[in-house]
Amino acid sequence: MTTTIALAGKGGVGKTTVAAMIIKYLAQNQTGSILAIDADPSSNLNMVLGLDLEWTVGDIREDMLEQVKSSLAQGGAAMGTLPGGVNKRDYLEYQIRSSLAEGSRFDLIAMGRGEGPGCYCAVNHNLREVIDSLSRHYAYVIIDNEAGMEHLSRRTTRDVQHLFIVSDPTQRGLVAAQRIAEMRKELDINVENAYLIVNRLRGDMPAELKAFTEKLDIPLLGTIPADEELAEFEFSGKPLVELGDESPVYRSVEKMMGRTLK
Repeated sequence: MTTTIALAGKGGVGKTTVAAMIIKYLAQNQTGSILAIDADPSSNLNMVLGLDLEWTVGDIREDMLEQVKSSLAQGGAAMGTLPGGVNKRDYLEYQIRSSLAEGSRFDLIAMGRGEGPGCYCAVNHNLREVIDSLSRHYAYVIIDNEAGMEHLSRRTTRDVQHLFIVSDPTQRGLVAAQRIAEMRKELDINVENAYLIVNRLRGDMPAELKAFTEKLDIPLLGTIPADEELAEFEFSGKPLVELGDESPVYRSVEKMMGRTLK
């Protein structure tokens, strides 16, 4: 059975950092393969994982549509096929498998750029089928999502066992987290568990923020401290998965994952 973990939160709160620490934890403490899905066009999950990325799902989608348009303009290609009679779904499956960035314990798919003008409904349906089919071969799937939750059900039809909503230690961040928590109930997929994580906390949480978290619709799973070593890694471009096990950022995520996957 595949365990799917999704991360959400407003932009700039450190979702990608938390995703990297979760993947580091799984690689070191759990058996089974791991698939990371970078579903945020503005994030750089491959960089924090130390993986090269040459081809995204967005690139594949646009390339396929250009082939279809070119062939139709020349009077060829039926609506369900590409030049040469290749089925669109078979083409997408081959290209997506070829685009996997492979690590020693985890692989990565990047969704890449958003959709351009035109109709993408059929293409997105095929993409979702292909990615879901691929995901079934992994023990864990980690989805680093866009700022909101509205696009998650367009990426997967899989149930999400654990949704981590990440916030910074501000009231604005927590209000955004609450809105995302409410949005999860409107998705076409089932979210079994949802938790709040407060990131980049300096010292103890102020009493006002602590009281605010207690009123939210999701339980506080834990906090992650602000850390200078992490900032140095990000500035230098070193993969965050190379942070030492003694890192306070990693130790915080390790404790939360131990409680989540117990």
